[in-house]
Amino acid sequence: MTLRPLMSALALSLLLAACGGGNGDHADDHGSEAGHGHDEAGGHGEEEAARGEHGGRLLEQDGYRVELAIAESGTPPTYQAWLYRDGKPLPATAGSVEVRLVRLGDVRENHVLQPQADGSLLAKSVVGEPHSFDVEVLAKVEGKSLRWTYDSYEGRTTIGAKIAADSGIRVAAVQAGTIADEHEVQGLLTPVEGRVANVAARFPGPIRRLAVNVGDRVRAGQTLATVESNLSLTTYSVTSPIGGVVLARNASVGSVAGEGMTLFEVADLSTLWVDLHIFGADAQHIVPGVPVTVTRLSDGATAQTTLERVLPGTATASQSTVARATLENSDGLWRPGSAVKARITVEQQPAAMVVPLAALQTFRDWDVVFVRVGDVYEIRPVELGKRDAQRVEVLSGLKAGDQVVVEQSYLVKADIEKSGASHDH
Repeated sequence: MTLRPLMSALALSLLLAACGGGNGDHADDHGSEAGHGHDEAGGHGEEEAARGEHGGRLLEQDGYRVELAIAESGTPPTYQAWLYRDGKPLPATAGSVEVRLVRLGDVRENHVLQPQADGSLLAKSVVGEPHSFDVEVLAKVEGKSLRWTYDSYEGRTTIGAKIAADSGIRVAAVQAGTIADEHEVQGLLTPVEGRVANVAARFPGPIRRLAVNVGDRVRAGQTLATVESNLSLTTYSVTSPIGGVVLARNASVGSVAGEGMTLFEVADLSTLWVDLHIFGADAQHIVPGVPVTVTRLSDGATAQTTLERVLPGTATASQSTVARATLENSDGLWRPGSAVKARITVEQQPAAMVVPLAALQTFRDWDVVFVRVGDVYEIRPVELGKRDAQRVEVLSGLKAGDQVVVEQSYLVKADIEKSGASHDH
């Protein structure tokens, strides 16, 4: 963990402790796994709920009992109940049970339990994760109407708006996006062929004057040196045929320039080639015309361009194929010979819902994000699809418009874990 996140986590912990933030003991206790799974235990520090012989929560009123659990051993989670009078079991046909849930964001669902041959009542509807909600149980046993309410939270905490803002916690609405099929490659900057000039002496003779040095910018027709011709004993100017930058100077005053001897190398560096090395099957997958993001290794600066061509040959030493793009270099900060890295985007695939990778955390054995409603944050187990370097597709577990934590999500996870707002399956 870097210093800043560590300080943020510490600050959040101190702020929550000082302000009473976070919900202390939000537990959704589970019963035995003997055919049921977990019972619906309350939270907020209340006493441990009494349990029945099937491991479920015991709800008592006027001599009647309903034992309520969530059956999930080998099946999707569903509510299961058993009926009692004066501590003695009653047949499932002696009554009816309905469980009404209110989830975060005032999302409501009902579960009606039906009598089973084994003497229990069982709902056909699935109790989706997380099992975090306010519960109302309505029962009618031997004609007696009964009602209980309690809360049963997991993966939930409360963080005040100012504390969240000070800690850098930021949320954004879930929305549609794209997932890129991307390839990370390495490359090298080179001058564009045809934009490098080797400037030579026309006639042999001593060099009388040098007008430029390596690194100087020159214009087309500008004098670079003056040479005295051995043939005419008169001086003539050596000029640059192109505008650009002097890359090399192979001359000194007083030395003799031979006929055709290269005195200067001048290159137009306003654009450069980016030669990217592609290996294996990627050479068949990557085609001209796709976007390329080039990153300068020296300072992380990036530039956008387009792949122009994939060269037909294979580099003997590396056994790589060269894919070439052109890079604008009007500021001259991209230097030929420099190594770069690049991200080639082969395809953009639309996705109905995407979230940043920074939003993802793990909770129990789930991939989760954290949804915020008001000052309350709660886990949402998600099914994930394709991903790229920045974002991931969400196939289920969220709906468009949900406010999801996209920065400092690990701080929310830490506060939930600190508060014990979880249960064990």
